[in-house]
Parts: sequence; structure tokens; C-alpha cells
Amino acid sequence: MIAIRLNDLKQYSDVLLSRSGKPLTVRFVEPRDAAALQDYFRSLSVRSRYNRFFGAMSELPAAQLDHFTHPGEDDRFSVVAMMQVDGIDTIVGEARYAFNTDTASFELGLSVDDRYQGQGIGPALLSNLECRAAAFGAGHIFGDTLRSNDAMISVARKAGYSFVPTPGDWKLVRFEKHINVAPKDIPCASWRLAEEAAQQVAA
Repeated sequence: MIAIRLNDLKQYSDVLLSRSGKPLTVRFVEPRDAAALQDYFRSLSVRSRYNRFFGAMSELPAAQLDHFTHPGEDDRFSVVAMMQVDGIDTIVGEARYAFNTDTASFELGLSVDDRYQGQGIGPALLSNLECRAAAFGAGHIFGDTLRSNDAMISVARKAGYSFVPTPGDWKLVRFEKHINVAPKDIPCASWRLAEEAAQQVAA
């Protein structure tokens, strides 16, 4: 299982490809990203923000933004998907996740900027999260979404997730999947680093 080195977050960055072949850099959110991340959430449509947070909000409350921008707090991590737009690094998607050591489960939530939806960013980000989950040693990955969130449900279904009721909330549905794919098939820096650490212990 990987232990995140919070003093060197860049090593966990990954470069993915959108459907058009445009590169996406997925990296941990840091305190310096606070303003850009808040602008990202403000720029989402009302529907997209509602789908992401299961309620009406125009921006992240200050305390929640602080949690998003400090990786590892409460064993939760946030990443952003960055793409060059008119020569400027721009946040086009984000995700937040947590690994529960007691249940070996990995919980996630994500969003994609409305202007870039339909370009394969969501599926690429979800696949990357599966690899990050495998690096933690997770055997199960899941997320909750509104029953009306057709876009997220479609992405999860195409990625092989099954659906069950979310405990305690009839408005939500849980998409879940057993991680039974070898991480070599879904490569990411987190898995490579976990493998290197395991080899050093074995030696």
C-alpha cells in the first residue's frame, strides 16, 4: 500500500489524454490552487454544482475550500485535471477521494467543467482514480451520485460499475466496482511508486 509523501506531491502527477488526444495533467491540489479551484466551482453551471455537492451552493465555503487544498487532511485527497486552454493551464475537472483502511474501500466524487464535458475527461479521470485506489491497496471503489445525474451514471456504467441504493438517502444511487484489474492495465504514478516501495521492502 502506498504512503503519500506530502512533501513531494509532484511525483504523483499523471498525464492522461482526452478523447481528442489533448493532454490532461492530473495532480494533487495544493494551497496555492485555492483561488483557481474556487473560480472553477463558481464557473460550473447550477446543475453541475448541485450534482457535485447534492445541494444548492454558489461556491465552496471557506472551511471546505481549505480542506480541498490541503491533501491528506482527514485522509482525504483532492486532484485537479489541468488542460492548456489558449496557452493557459486551466482546471477542467476535479476529484476528491478517501481510502478506508478498515474496509479496504476507496470513495470518490468528481466533476468536469460544463464547457469540456463530452470530451472523455470524466472517463479518463475515473480510470486514473481506479489506479490510485489500487496503489492504496483498495479492493473496492465507489461513489454516490444523484439519481438524476445521467452523465455520471452513464460514465460509471460504461466503466463497468454496478449500481445499488445509497444507504440512508433515496435521492442518491451508489456506483461501485471491485478492483480486479491489474494496475499495469491502468498505469499511474501512484502505482509505480507503490511498486518501487514494495520492491525496496522485499530487498
